[in-house]
Amino acid sequence: MAIITLTTDFGEKDHFAGATKGAIYSELPDVKIVDISHSVSPFSIPEAAYIIQNAYNSFPKGTIHIIGIDSEINPENKHIAIKLDDHFFICANNGIMSMICSEIAPEKIVEINIHDKIQTSFPVLDVFVKVACHIARGGTLDIIGKAITNIKPIKNIVPYVNEDKSQIIGSVIYIDNYGNVVTNIKRGFFETIQKGRPFEVSARNYKFKTIFSKYSDIVNFEIPEEKRHDEGRGLVVFNSGDFLEIALYKSNTTTVGSASSLMGLGIMDAVSINFIKE
Repeated sequence: MAIITLTTDFGEKDHFAGATKGAIYSELPDVKIVDISHSVSPFSIPEAAYIIQNAYNSFPKGTIHIIGIDSEINPENKHIAIKLDDHFFICANNGIMSMICSEIAPEKIVEINIHDKIQTSFPVLDVFVKVACHIARGGTLDIIGKAITNIKPIKNIVPYVNEDKSQIIGSVIYIDNYGNVVTNIKRGFFETIQKGRPFEVSARNYKFKTIFSKYSDIVNFEIPEEKRHDEGRGLVVFNSGDFLEIALYKSNTTTVGSASSLMGLGIMDAVSINFIKE
C-alpha cells in the first residue's frame, strides 16, 4: 500500500487539506494518507524545510511526500519532483528541499511539465496530487517532468563562520509548539568549528556556556523536588534533529512562558556562538 504524506500551511479551518485528501482517495482508494503538519506558518519556507527534514525518514522507503507551501506556479516558482533517499518529494522549487539536499544528494530531480494538461488554481490539489498518484502507481519521474540538476537554495541555510573561526552566527529557522527556538546550527557543523574549545551561546541578552544532551540535564535531582524551581529555566540542547535549540525547561506559554516569548526571538533572528581562547 502506497503512503502519501501532506505538509502544508493550509491550517484546519479551510477546505484545502480535506479537498486534497479527497482528490487522492478518488484516484487511489487504498492509499494511506498521513498528515505531517498543516500548521506551517503561511509561506514559511524554513519552517517547512525543517519539518519535512525531521519527519520524512521515519516513514518507509518509497513514501511520497506532498509539500504544499508557496506552491502557486509562476516563472520564478516552478514545480519539482525529487527522488532522494528512496523517498519522493513533490513541491515548488522555492528552497524547501535545499536543507535536505545539502546533506543527501538527490537521485533524480525533474521540473514538472504536465500543467498544459491541467487547468489549475489550486496546484496542490490539481498538480501535486496527480504526480503523487502517478508515482504511487509505479510511474517514473521522466513521464511527468524534464530532468534538472539544481534547485533553489534557502537563504542563510548555512551559518556564517568568521575568518579566524572564533565565531558562528546562525539564524532561527523554527519555533516549535513549546516556544523552543531552533537554529540552523547542526551538531556536526558546531563540533567541526569548535574543536573542543569552550564557548558561549548568545541570543539577544541571554548567554549560555553549556549545551545539554537532554532537557532534564539542567535538573539537579539530588535536590528535593519541592525546592528545585526548574520550570522556566533557560537552556541549550541539540534537539532530536541535531539542531542547536534554545529552550525553557518544561516551557508553557500560559504559565512560565517560552524561549521565544521571554527572549524575544523570532524566525531569522541571529544566534551566535563565540569560542573562547584558553
